[in-house]
Amino acid sequence: MPLGTLYLIPVPLAENAAAKTFTPYLVDTINSIKEYIVENEKTARRFLKEAGLKTPQSELTIHDYGKHNRDDTAEFFKGLQAGNSVGLMSEAGCPGIADPGAEIVDKAHRMGIKVVPLVGPSSILLALMASGFSGQSFIFYGYLPIDKVERSKKVKELEAASIKLKQTQIFIETPFRNNSLLEEVLKTGSPRTKLCIACDITADTEFIQTKTIEQWRKKVPDLHKRPTIYLLFA
Repeated sequence: MPLGTLYLIPVPLAENAAAKTFTPYLVDTINSIKEYIVENEKTARRFLKEAGLKTPQSELTIHDYGKHNRDDTAEFFKGLQAGNSVGLMSEAGCPGIADPGAEIVDKAHRMGIKVVPLVGPSSILLALMASGFSGQSFIFYGYLPIDKVERSKKVKELEAASIKLKQTQIFIETPFRNNSLLEEVLKTGSPRTKLCIACDITADTEFIQTKTIEQWRKKVPDLHKRPTIYLLFA
């Protein structure tokens, strides 16, 4: 029996933003799938409804791979092994990018299952597009250290790498720690270093601006609990 296909389905970055990001092919795909592996079931069900799912949600099989459900994923692959198509969805953005869904994709490859990524929003690439920084050479670090000393040291390392490699440095933080991180970046960074802050991407409250650190110090935005991407170019 042929194996099924694992579709990687991007989820909107903000509430009520589905219409800005889904494609006709994505809509056709979700209407051909009755089984999903998701990071957040509530978010997933809301997106499927917004995107035009015609199948009654009561008929769907949804596996939760939240942080308490990652020890045994064998159940997630039974449908794929039976030849069924399955969709993988993160809580927001692209599955597998700064997301534990990468482990699901890795296992699918090891099992010989076809993996198909669908077009959709990536906060990292959208922020890079809007930053004005080098899109030829860039690196995504994910989360910086929480410890202030280590974080300050890392910011200096990012500046040095940007200068040496002419490379855009991209990083994120848990939204409730945004202001603390920004404070550290502005205190540690060189005044001439450019910093792009991309906040609430695709939402009505979207805020994307590039300034030097010296300029940011004059008026510091409040980013508390707002999903944000930071891009640094020295």
